[in-house]
Amino acid sequence: MKRLSLLTFVFAILSLVFIILLVFLRFPFPVYPLMSYQDAFDVLTPLVLIPVYYLLFRTSSNNRPSVTEVIAFMVLSAFWVEGQGMHLAANSIHNLMDALAKNSVLDVKGTDLFQLTYFFDEKLGHYLWHIGMLGLAALLIYREWRDPAGEATAWWPVIVGGSIYGLSYALIFLEGEDVFLGLPFAALVALLTLIWGRRRLARQPVLAFFFVACLTATLLFIGWGLYWGGFIPPSGAGII
Repeated sequence: MKRLSLLTFVFAILSLVFIILLVFLRFPFPVYPLMSYQDAFDVLTPLVLIPVYYLLFRTSSNNRPSVTEVIAFMVLSAFWVEGQGMHLAANSIHNLMDALAKNSVLDVKGTDLFQLTYFFDEKLGHYLWHIGMLGLAALLIYREWRDPAGEATAWWPVIVGGSIYGLSYALIFLEGEDVFLGLPFAALVALLTLIWGRRRLARQPVLAFFFVACLTATLLFIGWGLYWGGFIPPSGAGII
């Protein structure tokens, strides 16, 4: 199996586990019960995913990255990590507030404390994280497009991995309530690849992976919006 194709598959699985599936671990963490298992494992998310992004960044091209590309990778990674960390902390506090209110211990909803926590959790944290996520995807596509490694695409890991990542991508932006960022990017990548990149797909695994992912996400966005009459978050629909 080709290395880059397998790496995109690993990236998709790790993204699904650390960004989506951890939500099902919302029960107290014994070491510090105010936290959940989700919070504890989510601390590892950037430590796992950013190195995989870097491996894709380095191996998607035959040439060493330029200074500009390295700086772009560092800045976008900083956006990703800062946003994810901000969301992790604020979301943990937000969950605790909800639990306290549900158990009639303390209800701070409607207060400035709740509003500020909500802002860092659902607004600023998501925007920074997701801008970093989209920027890194664009950088990986650009780097391989400009000077591909020349590795043939292994289609089964790319198609399966791309479909999994497309599902994760759609859920991330739906739950983050910033479909206005995720949908245009996904649709644009899919469209531009169909117009100018079709012949590259067989020799550019990273492009093929993001094409499958973005096409999958675009179709999911459209189907979700039609079914629900808008882009309500999965938690609001009672799914997660």
